[in-house]
Amino acid sequence: MRMRIRKLIGAVLLLMLVTAWALIAMALAQVIFTSTNGLPAILFYVAAGLGWVLPAMGLIWWMSRPDTGR
Repeated sequence: MRMRIRKLIGAVLLLMLVTAWALIAMALAQVIFTSTNGLPAILFYVAAGLGWVLPAMGLIWWMSRPDTGR
């Protein structure tokens, strides 16, 4: 697969990943932290805010691979 196509697919997948991650994190926060404030909520939001980075790193690595020689 050419890099140009991988970047297009990867960009769409990144947008889908970030959108889905944010919606899931928001829904979980509404269920779990209805009356809790403080440290547990802060730790959840930090983990949820940074948690999408690892899947995105793998996707970006896949997008930036060089083309195979043809």
